Order: sequence, then C-alpha cells, then structure tokens
Amino acid sequence: MNPIIQRYLPFIAVLIFGLLGAVLFPAYQLQIAEMWLFVTFALAWDLTGGQMGYNSFGNVLFVGIGMYVAAVVQVGMYYDVGAYTTAKGGGTNFVFDATQFLTGLAVGIPAGALGSALVALALGSMVLGMRGHYFAICTLGLGIAAGELAAGWDWIGAGSGMTTPEPPASLGDTNILIYYLSFALALLTIVVFGWLLSTRFGIAINAIRDDEDKAEAMGHYTTRIKVTAWVIAAAFLGAAGAIFGNMKKFIDPSDTAFAGPTVGIWMILIALLGGRGTLWGPVIGAVIFQFTKELFWTYLLGWQRVALGLLIVVIVVFFTEGILGWARLRWPELFGHRVEEDKTHEAGEKVV
Repeated sequence: MNPIIQRYLPFIAVLIFGLLGAVLFPAYQLQIAEMWLFVTFALAWDLTGGQMGYNSFGNVLFVGIGMYVAAVVQVGMYYDVGAYTTAKGGGTNFVFDATQFLTGLAVGIPAGALGSALVALALGSMVLGMRGHYFAICTLGLGIAAGELAAGWDWIGAGSGMTTPEPPASLGDTNILIYYLSFALALLTIVVFGWLLSTRFGIAINAIRDDEDKAEAMGHYTTRIKVTAWVIAAAFLGAAGAIFGNMKKFIDPSDTAFAGPTVGIWMILIALLGGRGTLWGPVIGAVIFQFTKELFWTYLLGWQRVALGLLIVVIVVFFTEGILGWARLRWPELFGHRVEEDKTHEAGEKVV
C-alpha cells in the first residue's frame, strides 16, 4: 500500500463514518456522539498519561469544570443563575428561544474549554512538580475535592444539580446537533494532537516520559512543557465536558460532572485498551469500549459493572500494549516496519 494512503487512511475512515454515522444509524445518534466524546477524553488523557508518562486519575476535574462553566454561561447570558438553579431550571420564567439556545451553546463550549485551561494553568506548576504515584494521588484528590465543592455551592445547584437550558420545540430534535458537535470536537482533537506529536513539542514530552532528568539536562524546560501539555489537554476536556453536559441535560456534581468512578476511569481504560502513547490507539479503544459498554448495558443489566471490571482484567493481562501495540508486534509490516528475512546457507554449500 502507498505510504501516503496508509498514513491518511484512518483519518479518512473517521471522517466518512463521522459524517454518515448520524444518517446511517439515526436510532443511535447519542450513543455514537458519546463515543466521539470518549475519543476526546481518551486522547486528552493520553497526551499526559501516555505521551508524557504522567498518569493522572483526576482529569475528570476538567470535564466537570467545563460542564459547569458552559451551563453557567448559557444560563447567565439571559437569566440570573442563582434564581435559575433555585427553580431547578423549570417554570415559564426560564424559557430559551432558538437564538438564545444556539448562541449560549456557541459561547458556552469555548468558555468551558477556557475555564478548564485556566484552572490547569493555575494548578500546573504546583501539581506537576510531583512525580509518579504522588502526582496520581494528588490529581485523584483534586477531582474528589471539586465534586465536594460543587455539591456544597448553592449558586450552581449544590447537591441538587443543575439542568442545562432546554432547547425550544422550534429546533426539533437536537440530538443531531449534539452528534455533530461531538464529532467535530473529536476530529479537531485528532488533527491538533496529531500535529502536536509531530513537532518538537511532541518529541519533548516523549523525552520527559522516557527520562525526565535527562530531558532537563539536555536543556528542555520540563516544567513549562508539562504545564503546557496539561493545559492543552484540559482545554479539550473542558470543551468535551460542555457538550457532554448538554447531552445529559442535567449536571449532578458526583454522577455527571466529576464522575471519577465512571468517566474518570473510562478515559484511562479506553487509552489502555487501544494503546497508550499512540494517536490512533485511543480512537480504536473508544469505538470498542462504547460498543462493548452498550452491549453490557443492554444484555447484562445489573451486572454491567462486573462485566466492565472483567474487561479491565482482560486488557491488563492479555493486552499490556493495547490493541494497537499488540497488532504492531504481530504484523509490523502493516505499520511501516521493515522485516528482514534471515538468509542462511543451503545445506552442503561451501563457504570460502
């Protein structure tokens, strides 16, 4: 196969399926939209966890911040947020017309990305000064603390949660809108991260993963690079969280926004399943994970979390390098690795 075609074939496949998925499978638009958000979640986690070697258990922090910031902006552009959350978003006093809803969404998603990026920037130099399990535990604590803070903040609904603006009837079914927003963000994530990893920045974060002390000795400003990677990942997670909140239509501080046991773990699992430290591994992992999850929720209701736990065990035991890593070892020629055949002398041939 032509190397150029081979390089861009996965991107073309994603583009075609993304554009046609909502039309070919109209009954599963939200499920596929969720899959596209999982692509963004996993790629954002992998930028620091796989490419840079800093395993975070608290990236859901940025998902939740993006979710709340977007919802507050969407509501606050037209109504008092405190009154809206007190009324739990209901009543005739809080009605959004088509223009208000679409404008709020257009402003809220970038605001969610910006809010998450600013929090990552503020925490970055402090948190990323830690390494190994200290960093992992610290990020886990940040996600839990954020959930507790949101659950006690009355202005954003506290433990009762916050509803996102209800789309007006004039817009019809907005699932198609959520689908293409999710797909556009996933596509943007793939393009931007693919470009980043091909630059000197990508080489630098890989050097930090391989040996941070040597990378620093070679002149890399490791703290600056680590914070930059974390901020970029946070921005994409915040945008994905903003869309995710509007997909769910209700933001619960622990079960939706800062859902560490579900979304927080799933993004890591997806990256490991597909192959951490790669561009296409998290994409493959998201497709397989979403399909498997829907099967479990359909046919193993009540046991779905047990089944997901068993899936984690299978991944860790049999696919330590992920599906993409396993495929590279088994069929290296498909990934551009030249395999030389050993040439031996025929029996009886004399060597002079």
